[in-house]
Amino acid sequence: MTATDSLPEGWKPLRTAGFMDQIGPVLASVTDSSHYGLQTTEMHQNHIGLVHGGVLTSLLDQVMALVAWNAADRQPTVTVQMDTRFLGAARAGDFLAAQARIRHVTRSLIFVDAEITCKHQPIASASAIMKISRQAGTSA
Repeated sequence: MTATDSLPEGWKPLRTAGFMDQIGPVLASVTDSSHYGLQTTEMHQNHIGLVHGGVLTSLLDQVMALVAWNAADRQPTVTVQMDTRFLGAARAGDFLAAQARIRHVTRSLIFVDAEITCKHQPIASASAIMKISRQAGTSA
């Protein structure tokens, strides 16, 4: 089974590149722009059959970056700091639901919180500071 064999209803794959393309596809809710998901497979598990913590932190970082990017009028953002808390566990084959929300925005920084749930149970949460990376020709 691959990650796209049985997508949950109400979710669509996002086009990503690079590292996240190797983990995904990351899914976006068709009804809420702050909700994302990941259908896990055996490739996401660690040696004891649980979803690897690196998958969880990568998903949290990606979700917070997407929400920050939208809050920054689609200016690129980069993670300056991220604090992660592991609250539970998921197994290969579980669907992970992730949600992010903006806590505060300044001229150059965005403070974001996110959480991952599995079967309505908290799995991981994170807080991050995202730096708005102004494109060439714009003022900081």
